[in-house]
Formats: sequence, structure tokens, C-alpha cells
Amino acid sequence: MTPIICQSALEAVSLIQSGETLWTHSMGATPTLLLDALAEHALTKHDLTLLQLHTEHAESLSHPNLKKHLRHRCFFGGAPTRALLQQGDADYVPIFLSEVPKLFRSGEQKIDTAIIQVSPPDKHGICSLGISVEATLAACQVAGKIIAHINPQMPRTHGDGFIHYNKLAAVFEQSKSLPQHVIDSSDKTSQAIGQHVAQLVRDGDCLQMGIGAIPDAVLSCLTQHKNLGVHTELFSDGVLNLVELGVINNSLKKVHPGKIVTGFALGSQRLYDFVDDNPSVIFMDIEQVNDTAIIRKNPNVMSINSALQVDISGQVCADSLGTKIYSGVGGQMDFIRGAGLSEGGRSVIALPSTAANGTVSRIATVLSPGAGVVTTRAHVHYIVTEYGCAYLRAKSLRERARALIDIAHPKFREQLCQEAFEVWRLRV
Repeated sequence: MTPIICQSALEAVSLIQSGETLWTHSMGATPTLLLDALAEHALTKHDLTLLQLHTEHAESLSHPNLKKHLRHRCFFGGAPTRALLQQGDADYVPIFLSEVPKLFRSGEQKIDTAIIQVSPPDKHGICSLGISVEATLAACQVAGKIIAHINPQMPRTHGDGFIHYNKLAAVFEQSKSLPQHVIDSSDKTSQAIGQHVAQLVRDGDCLQMGIGAIPDAVLSCLTQHKNLGVHTELFSDGVLNLVELGVINNSLKKVHPGKIVTGFALGSQRLYDFVDDNPSVIFMDIEQVNDTAIIRKNPNVMSINSALQVDISGQVCADSLGTKIYSGVGGQMDFIRGAGLSEGGRSVIALPSTAANGTVSRIATVLSPGAGVVTTRAHVHYIVTEYGCAYLRAKSLRERARALIDIAHPKFREQLCQEAFEVWRLRV
């Protein structure tokens, strides 16, 4: 079957009926034109459920007028959904990112319609999911119908993210710039953290890192390293300079040697130009990218992630501020466990020592009530702030508390020492 060729985004989403469960392409591939049209179309429907990861520029679907028509079901929260989650007007599903495609393929989570953004078809009739494969490939495989925005500005990427034009139920074509994230990692705190983490990276390591100022600061400190590899759920511009310098060459990886492996990319136009038709970068199904059994096959995996709060026993909260959902479980544990099982592997949680303009210590005596433990204290290796590194593996609670207090902001250390004894009975 050939798809219905639509003259507008609204015409394309008009195939969606009341009661449907929808999936939207996420990250930098968020199909904002279709989602803006859905915000209008949904007002004529009821009982719609929108499944999603982090979305970019999809605020139109968070309008109060949609409250009785569409409900968000989030595997990861972001700017468009954070307020809804915290108000109880959207649902949060805690889950490892690697497990999301399994939910779809097993039938445990049905999907009636997948809403995606793709490149134009090539001479074989094949479109590319471009800069974001994540769980969208699995969603397309099980969805009853697929509605696509065909965007000539979407890069054609190598790997798993292919879908035949004839699999699409409806298409709407329009050229539109992709969202860009240009990150400034030059602040003193990020640079200090980056330098501490960079000292833990060895030549030949296989890196996994998130997006943001701290990962980019780490990467900026690795210009003298050799033979680094990348197997990561996402990457941004920080990788590009190291590729150009030959620092990242993926030569020592066991899984897909010579290639950067990722699930999605988010950054500048320079990044999108780099991944376009680049066979040295493969975008894969996140069930494969984040599979602990696959991650561990690479030696010397170095996992670098962040957190919102860490308590003095080493428990890591990365998805909520107390009971207020902020982001999600994501792939942190997938990679921390994979790194821990990798021969020579290590994992790092890197975070600023304070929050709220220096008024709150991120190193806490206990986690805030309701805070989600994304990484357990049994899994943690290194915790890093701008004040140094704390190595927690095989350390006792007392030893952990001492090490973490030493990298807390100095103005909170005395209080943390006192509370360590009052709450934990630990003399540090």
C-alpha cells in the first residue's frame, strides 16, 4: 500500500480516532509540525494517550484545553511535560530505557498510531528515522498505522533506523530545521568536574556519556588521550572534535569496532551534518544499544552520567526532586551495570556540589522524601563534584560518608558530618 499524501499536517493526523494510544518520535526528531496539528485535532476527540520519551518543542500538547482529550504517558519527562507530571495531570512510568522497546514488541504496551519524522525515501523507497532511533523503531514495528512528517532536512543515518515508504499510512512533507542544542561548558564548575572525570579516563576506554555541560567539559579535557571508543545512548557536539583529532577512533571496541554506536543525537547543525550518510556512526535500536549483555562485551567501558542528588551512603537520585518528577530513569542503570561487568570497566556519577544557587547541597545525608533511587549504592563506583572524586566501590557506609562529605561544598561539610552521626550513627 502507498500512503495517503496529505496537504497539511492536520490532514495527516486526522486519521487518529478517539481512544487511541499514540507514540511520538522523540528527542531531536520530535515531529513538532504533526504534534502541533494533533493539539488541534485532539480537541475533537477523547481518551487519547500519548506515549513518549523526552520531546523537543512539543509544548502545544500541554495546553490546559487538552486536559479532557489527551493524557501524556511519559517514560521520561522533559520541559513540555514536567509541569503536567508534577501537577498529576500526566503519568510517569519508571523504566529502564532498554526495556521500552520490549514493552512494545511483547504487546504489553499497545500502540495504535506512531507519529514520526523521517528523511525522504531513497531510490529503494526507504526512509530514515534520522537522528533518533531510540524506541521509535520498535513502535513503528507494532503500530497499527504510522503517520510521518517527511523532512528533507532530516539526515539519513546508518544502522537500524530504516522504514519503507509503503509502511506509512499518511505522509506530510515540509522542510523544517531540526532543534539545535548548543551547550556552553565553559563555566568553572563544569570545567572543574570535567577535569576530575577526565583523570579517570584511560587510553582505549569505550565511553558512554549523556548530554549537557558536564559531559562536554569532560570531552574537552581528553584531547591528549588515544584510541577512545564510543558506545552510548546519545551524543552531542563534544564528540566531534575528538573524532577530528583522531582521539576517538573506536579501534579497540569488540562490538562494532571502528564505529560510534548510539541511539540518538542532539546538538548543532554541525553534528547533524556529521552523522548524515556517515557509515562510521550507526544509530541502533535502544534495546540493543542499552543492553547490558552487549555493553559488557566491550572492554574498559567508562560510563559517565549525572544525578540530581546523592546521599552519603551512595544512593543516586536522577529522576525526581523529592516526589516531583523531573526527568526519568533513562539508561543510567543500563550503562552503569554494563560498565561494572565490562573487563576494566568503571562508572562515574558527576554532578555539581550544590543546587538552587548554592543554597542546597546535592550531597545529602538522606535523599529527599519520595526521591527515586535510580542507581543503588551497590552499583556506584565514582561520584565526582567540582571538589574531587569519591571512589565508593567496596567501601563501608562510614568510608563512603567520609569520601562524599570531602567532595561536598565546604560550607555544608560540618553539617553533613554532624548529621552522619545523628542519622546514620557514623563517626566520620
